[in-house]
Parts: sequence; C-alpha cells; structure tokens
Amino acid sequence: MSDSSTLPRRKQLQRLAALSAPAKTRLRGAYACTIGAGLLLIAQAAVIASLVQHVLIDAVIPQRLVPYFLLLLALGTVRAVLLWLGQRLSDSAAVTIQTQLRVKVNERLFANGVPWLRRHPSGTLSELSGAHVDALKNYFAGYLPVRAELMVVPPVMLIAAFWADKVVGLILLLTMPLIPLFMVLVGWRAEAASRRQLQQLSRMSGHFADRLRGLGLIRVYGRGDAELSGIAAAADSVRRSSLKILRIAFLSSAVLEFFASISIALVAVYLGLSHLGMMPLRIAPLALETSLFCLLLAPEYFAPMRRLAAHYHDRARALAALEEIRHFIDVDTDSSMTPTAAAKSMPRSDSVLAAAPPAVFVDGLRLRYPGTTRDVIDGGKLVINPGEHVALTGPSGCGKSTLLEVLAGWLEPASGSVRIEPDACRIGYAPQRPFLFHGSIADNLRIAKPEATPADLETAAEAAQVLRFAQHLPMGLDTLIGERGFGLSGGEARRIALARLYLRDPDLLLLDEPTAFLDPDTERDLLAALTRFAQGRTLLMATHSRAAMQMAERILPFSAVATNMAARL
Repeated sequence: MSDSSTLPRRKQLQRLAALSAPAKTRLRGAYACTIGAGLLLIAQAAVIASLVQHVLIDAVIPQRLVPYFLLLLALGTVRAVLLWLGQRLSDSAAVTIQTQLRVKVNERLFANGVPWLRRHPSGTLSELSGAHVDALKNYFAGYLPVRAELMVVPPVMLIAAFWADKVVGLILLLTMPLIPLFMVLVGWRAEAASRRQLQQLSRMSGHFADRLRGLGLIRVYGRGDAELSGIAAAADSVRRSSLKILRIAFLSSAVLEFFASISIALVAVYLGLSHLGMMPLRIAPLALETSLFCLLLAPEYFAPMRRLAAHYHDRARALAALEEIRHFIDVDTDSSMTPTAAAKSMPRSDSVLAAAPPAVFVDGLRLRYPGTTRDVIDGGKLVINPGEHVALTGPSGCGKSTLLEVLAGWLEPASGSVRIEPDACRIGYAPQRPFLFHGSIADNLRIAKPEATPADLETAAEAAQVLRFAQHLPMGLDTLIGERGFGLSGGEARRIALARLYLRDPDLLLLDEPTAFLDPDTERDLLAALTRFAQGRTLLMATHSRAAMQMAERILPFSAVATNMAARL
C-alpha cells in the first residue's frame, strides 16, 4: 500500500500527466482542434462586423454581400467540424486512458496477494476501478482541451482587441486576472469536498456489498430493518457531500459570471459613450465595425474561462480520485509490478511442472486473525518429504484449515518461514468451503483449465465423483448452479472443487475434508481415484475420516504441528 500522506500538488499533477502517455497523440489533436475552433471566432466576429458595416453604414448592394455570407458559412462549417473532431479525439483518448488505468489497478490489486485482498472490503476495492477511474474521464476529455484553448485563444483575442481599440484591450486585460484568483480559492475547497465524497462513496459501496453477501443471514436474524437504516444513512451522507460539491460548482460559476459580466458591461458602456461623444478618449471617431467587433469579441474572450469553470470541479475530482487510488496502490511506478512480483502473487497455473514431487518445510509459524487475542498457530513446525502422503488430524477449529490456507498462499503468517521446494511446483488447493460462481458446472471446472476439452472435464468429474450427481441433473455438467454453489449440497460442492484440482494437475495437493458429507460408497470410490491421482505427488489432507487416514502414509495430529492449539475466536 502506498504512503497515506497526501502528495504535493505538483506531484499529483505529474501523476495525472503520466497517465495520458498512451493517448498523448490524440489529446494533442484534440487540443489543436479546440484551439483552431476558438481562433476562428475572431475571423467570424470580423466578418460579421464588416457585414453589418457594409449594410447599415456603407449601403452596399446585396449582390456584393454574397462573398461575406459564403465566407461566414465556411467559417461556421469548419468550426463545427473542428469542435466535433476535437470531442471525438478527447473522448477516445479518455477511454484509452481509463482502460489502461483499470488494467493497472487490477494488476496491482491481484499482485498484492490474497492476504492483502482479504484485509480490505471488496466493495471499496471495486470502487477503485469503478467510480474512481470514471472520475478521470471528464478531466482528460473536458478539462485539458479547454485549458489548452484558454492558454492560446484569449491571448490572441486580447491582441486583436488592442489592435481594434486600446481601451477595450486594457479593460479586458485588467479584469481577466481576478477570475483565476477566485477560481483557485474555490478549487481548493472543491478538491477537498470531492475527496470526502469519493471516500464516502467507497465506504457505502463496501457496506452495501457486504450486506448483499450476508443477505440470507440478515433475514434469518431479523436484522433487515436495521441494516436498511444503515444503508439509508450511508446514502444520505453521499447525497449531502454531492450537494456540497454542486454548491461549490455553482459558486465558482457565479464568481466567473460576475466578473465577466462587469468586464463586458464596461466595454459596452465605453463603446456606447464613445459613439455619443461623451467619452473623448480617441483621436479619430469610433467606427461601427470596430465597436461591433469588440462587442462580439468580449463575450468570446471569457467563453474559454466559462468552459474551464464548468470543468474545474472535474480537475478537483480527478486529483481526489487518483489520490484515493494511491492510498491503496501505486499506479504509476512500473517497477513495482515486475513479472517476477506478479508471478509470485498470482496462482502459478502456468509454472513449469517440478521434476520431482515437492517438499514442504514449516518452521516457527505464528498466525493470529485480526481482532483476536490468541494465536491460531504459535511456533508451528512441519516437514513433509517429497511424494509423501500425510493426513492431518485434530478436533474442529484447531487450525488445520488455517495451516492449509497458509501453504496455499491464502494467508500471510505473522512470523516464521514457509518453504515449498522446488519453487516451480504447481499447488492445488481444495478448501472446505469452495467458492462456486454462477454458471454451469463445466464453467466452474474450466476455471482451473480454460482450454479443457469436454473429455477432460468428464474425466476429472468422474474421478472426483461429480458425475454421480451430475448425470441425474437436467443438463449434466452444463447444468447451471447459483453463486457459492446454491442448489448443491456441501459434499457436491467439495467434489466440484476436487475435480477442479484434478484439472489443474498440481504437484502438491492440499485437501481440506475432501470426503465430508459423502456416503461410504462414494467416499470409497473417491479415495480410490485420489490414491491413483496422488501417485508421484505430495499430498497433505486435513480429515476426520478413518477411510481417508488409511490411504495416507503418515497420520499427523495437528498438536504435533502447532504448539498452541488455540481455537478460532
């Protein structure tokens, strides 16, 4: 996890800029189109002012005005095309940046390993690649192109205003700096409010996701109304923070409109009084064409600032979102995600099979669950020789499953060493409560081997005794089951997990009560298939079954592994 301290603003902006690297060419194209469309407004204002001058003052015949109308139509068409193309390019760039950032976020999450993932609410983590990444889109597709326009178009318009009339140029020059000053002050509050809103949204998502998973338990214990009240309170908190952001956005727009309106009004008053002869600041009389050009230019001079104000909270939201992501993972340090680190954290399904059965060495293992006061395993020691079949026995709750989870990499020990040699061996783990996804039985089996053929699936299912119940289902292995194995018994779910293990073809087998809830005949056939499969492999099996103990070469009481047999609290 990254340092929780807030980074300096310059560093935050550098991180945002680094994310745009994959789509930099498209973003530059969007900037160019937006700037080009803004500069064409100067030409449009000049053509319109000249056209009005010719009609009202010079009394030019209509036939001679046709080129002006054609030029105005051409300028409008080109400007519309540039705006459309710029929006397309910026949207495409934003989608590319979001997609690559989501890939990075997910890579970092999985690279942190199962123990790290278990310590954080899944709803909160899902928000990192969901709402947090979504918060960046308007920054790249809206804020950045408008900022590029603001850096080029208003200065050019200011030069044009000075060329037309120095007093108008001076008014625009003196009123412009007041707007960014107040917007910066408002922006600081907007960023802080956006960060609080994203944090509250993450907490609400995690809270809601956890309640959905435990919906059955909530109903059994009659806690439905209380949990609904908690969700309503969390949603109301998000609503209040969202309204606070809207208030800040309206405030920034009001500040901009106030100063822009004053500036435009000053220009209009000056031009009007000049034409009435009440403000003799010019040597030569003011032409209608010049006045109209300045009047048309003044609102457009502030238009990019107006658009920037509309997107300014997007910048604050993007900074807050990236900072929240950084609190969990670092998304812009590629060295932290080397192939070696990823391979150690992810399941080793693509590892090279070990030349010989692996050996297991555990020394001084200590593990305690968060929030408890006693160690589940304290000073545990275990040695399993290559190719040995060991049955781990002991009362329920003594820590057998915990030891298997540590060996499988699901839990991280507080201290001690856990070695499996050689490192390249494949590990297969069939837990006591296997997780089954919504889908068919075949889909759940293919998690272990996506390229498995129907024959492979049937062979593994037959060895794990899955076909004993699957053949009586309406569609066999293609029968749909609910999430977490809804519709199956505990024994049937364990057999599917064991079939997945067979498809994985591991060197080290870690089995947690593989024969629980099975009738004697099914247990006998399953153990016979397991004995054949385990030949030339190392096996550690937690079990209470006498029949399972008889197939093992060594029976190891858990008390011989853990010096402190602390029950789970």
